[in-house]
Amino acid sequence: MIREPLSLFDTTLRDGQQTQGVQFSAAEKSQIAAMLDDLGIDYIEGGWPGANPTDSEFFANLPKTRAMMTAFGMTKRSGRSAENDDVLAAVMNAGTEAVCLVGKSHDYHVEKALGISLEENLENLSASFRHIVAQGREALFDAEHFFDGYAANPDYALKCLHAAYDAGTRWIVLCDTNGGALPYAVHEVTKSVIASGIPGTHLAIHTHNDTENAVANTLAAVDAGARQIQGTLNGLGERCGNANLTSIIPTLLLKEPYKSQFQTGIDPENLHLLTRTSRKLDDILNRVPNKHAAYVGASAFAHKAGLHASAILKDPSTYEHVDPASVGNARIIPMSNQAGQSNLRERLADMGVRDIDKAALPRILERIKAQEDQGYSYDTAQASFELLARDELGQLPKFFEVKRYKVTVERRKNKYNKMVSLSEAVVVVKIGGTKMLSVSESMDETGGDRGPVNALAKALAKDLGPYQSAVEDMRLVDFKVRITQGGTEAVTRVIIDSEDGAGRRWSTVGVSPNIVDASFEALLDAINWKLVQDGDVT
Repeated sequence: MIREPLSLFDTTLRDGQQTQGVQFSAAEKSQIAAMLDDLGIDYIEGGWPGANPTDSEFFANLPKTRAMMTAFGMTKRSGRSAENDDVLAAVMNAGTEAVCLVGKSHDYHVEKALGISLEENLENLSASFRHIVAQGREALFDAEHFFDGYAANPDYALKCLHAAYDAGTRWIVLCDTNGGALPYAVHEVTKSVIASGIPGTHLAIHTHNDTENAVANTLAAVDAGARQIQGTLNGLGERCGNANLTSIIPTLLLKEPYKSQFQTGIDPENLHLLTRTSRKLDDILNRVPNKHAAYVGASAFAHKAGLHASAILKDPSTYEHVDPASVGNARIIPMSNQAGQSNLRERLADMGVRDIDKAALPRILERIKAQEDQGYSYDTAQASFELLARDELGQLPKFFEVKRYKVTVERRKNKYNKMVSLSEAVVVVKIGGTKMLSVSESMDETGGDRGPVNALAKALAKDLGPYQSAVEDMRLVDFKVRITQGGTEAVTRVIIDSEDGAGRRWSTVGVSPNIVDASFEALLDAINWKLVQDGDVT
């Protein structure tokens, strides 16, 4: 069976940058473009040349990609020709192979937002795209508010599409700009556009996630005949985000009927890069990855209940819709007070523990339950669970011993007569027969205070003798605090997420009425887990 080509268009660098709190540098844009290219994306929309210094810098130093780099802009303004519109000229001067222009397709927006006649808008569309095509560029028309426009005035919305298509536009992009369309409507309207004379091989779909239907709407358009998908990595985008390519791509490659029907630019051999690419983007943005994200989330293949885990041991397909490894992810069997021995055996196997004493299994479960009664939680703190299990099995080396530690927090005026905080930590560890004392402050490179936990982490990892090289690439990437009991008997649970230079992430837990003690316990586990992973203790 010959599969149909289905094009993938990524707009992370343009529409994704509309996400609240997201601002890429030019260097970060180049890094993300390389990631997208390695994955196999067909088009990369780099931004709007001339709209801001970052986009102008990026287009002035475009990375070399297999994907077709695309510049974004808007159709020419009324009262001037396409050739004499300086905003359009800036987009064309970027020199990209493809140019995507946004234009109005909703009569209300034409008359109210632009303040021009419906006919004049059609002339602007036609002239803009004739100009692009005449320059030898591939043209794309982002038909803004198309689905709303079609609902209000279908004849005019279609006229807008045909004005661009008749001018030689390669891709007519149906945009659900407000994100309010539903799958049945997207399917019906896409069919109507094709029936009007625009082939599906020239139709693209661009959806937003305001009703949590962006992925479903995208697939509905593909089912109706559209043959280009637009979206962003991790669903970045304004308001609730855009269609999530991180979910769409594996669905196309692993799920029927799409797997058999379509050929994308993504090599199935590269699909395992997906999880790493998703998490790398979050790392660039300094965001904690969504653990519950489809396919790539850390919890996407987590099986907590004992009944589920027992079935997983017999056949993973009983509770997994795809093989986690196919997208570069991994199965997790969390440990909790609901755990059974089947969960435990599977988790220990994943840890690489061999020669397991079956008599130790109930002891480990009892210890977990006792710890959770005190406020611990191992659902997410898998590294702390591993250390607990290894300790019970007699397979946990004692790398070093903490003899004492101290943290002080001082409030004082600086040279600018401004009150500032400064934390200082002292940690004494014993390695072999040698005691080592380390001192560290919480001040960062900008002169800001990072707090007592940061000072403790720096002091603890400052000098670990023979183990120092193993922890130098460690960094704390997230810190979560929860009060597990109220009133004067409150207990604090701290979860710390760490990462190393190899891209490994792990979570550890500490519990104490004292938040500093709880934090230090989690920090100790984080370092010990790293040392276990870098040594041969199985």
